[in-house]
Amino acid sequence: MQNATNDGVQSVDEVWVKSLVARSVLRAADAMTAPGVEPSARLGTLMECHGALLAARGPGCELSFADFRHQVRGDPSRLLPEGVPGWDVDELRAVDADGHVTEAAFDIDAEQRLVLRVLQKNSRGAGLMSARDLEDEVAQETAFAQLCKAGNQKIYESGRTDLIRYPAGPVSELSELRLPPLVADLYEDIPYASTYRNWWFACPVCRWPMRVALRRESGHEIGAVACWHKPHQEMGATYRFRPVTGIVPPELLPEPPPPPPQDREAVLWPDMEAIPEAKPVERYKALVRGVWRYTCVPGLAELALRDQLVERGLKVELWPALDAYDLCVHVGRKRARKKEKLRVDVKDYTSGTALAQLIHAQEGDSGGAEWLVVPDHRATQVPLLSGVGEKYDLKVTTASEFGEMVCEQSGVAWS
Repeated sequence: MQNATNDGVQSVDEVWVKSLVARSVLRAADAMTAPGVEPSARLGTLMECHGALLAARGPGCELSFADFRHQVRGDPSRLLPEGVPGWDVDELRAVDADGHVTEAAFDIDAEQRLVLRVLQKNSRGAGLMSARDLEDEVAQETAFAQLCKAGNQKIYESGRTDLIRYPAGPVSELSELRLPPLVADLYEDIPYASTYRNWWFACPVCRWPMRVALRRESGHEIGAVACWHKPHQEMGATYRFRPVTGIVPPELLPEPPPPPPQDREAVLWPDMEAIPEAKPVERYKALVRGVWRYTCVPGLAELALRDQLVERGLKVELWPALDAYDLCVHVGRKRARKKEKLRVDVKDYTSGTALAQLIHAQEGDSGGAEWLVVPDHRATQVPLLSGVGEKYDLKVTTASEFGEMVCEQSGVAWS
């Protein structure tokens, strides 16, 4: 089998296998950890997932139902058949120590299915993919279609910006965003795993509800709060609190902060000074997880890069032609008669391998971007993606490196 770093495209059957395994593990993990599920329904889902996993593994790869249940809480890569490489995610687990389905498991499922859908659209081995393996359009694609429906660039920019800026909030505030009805329906009750005694906390980076867990440490019960998105945790979105009784809301205490970023990366570093306050679950809603993860999270990087470049005097178009790509950056000194326009797509994938597969499947960027920019916390993916992108004349770099480069070409300082 070929992989994403070879000159060829990773074989479709391998992509299908990895997608089916990721989907089976995620559904099984959710069934095992979700509260309030009837035992019969839980067992039925686990048996269905076990059958799908056996189909993906093929004959000769035996796995008992008991072993499957045990391994669901471990590394999903261990459930792949021999010869299929695992995911390039450090310490990958489907369920964390607090009994929550991890963001990484959610991501590898979503990212692998996206690659599979692109291959199907390109008619590459579509016969291997059943309707059951390929789900209906996911929520973020529904949001995109509805925002594009009017065919108006300003309406699209306004609606998508609102989704990114307001992934959660009071119903009274969200109702004023003037989003299309089907997009407004993507706001749901605050997720159970993000609540404590009818309170929840918004991540200071993305403003989506953080996960909450109670732990025993040194004989005492301690509350732990952290953003579901691991990079935001590493920026400092991790806290503790003392459990409370009655109607008094808990107060968060921040964990020790991470070391400050270097000068170039400090430009895009979020403000972590304010400590999130408890908000009531009642009359508050949040976007469904898929829209938050694949519209809001990368959208933060898009808006931050745009805002910092505009602040330095550069002209930047946001989501040109109804999101053909993410940014059109006009580069050049002020007195130049003609400035170069750089087409940029911003991607925030947990798996660099899955993103490399997507580049191969699309034969570059689907919207015609010539630059692929990843957030600074994905810098380790740049060598792999650069090697893949070179075949399609797609240059790859981090957000801060790109910002510094275009500012230098335009005669202004980035940091």
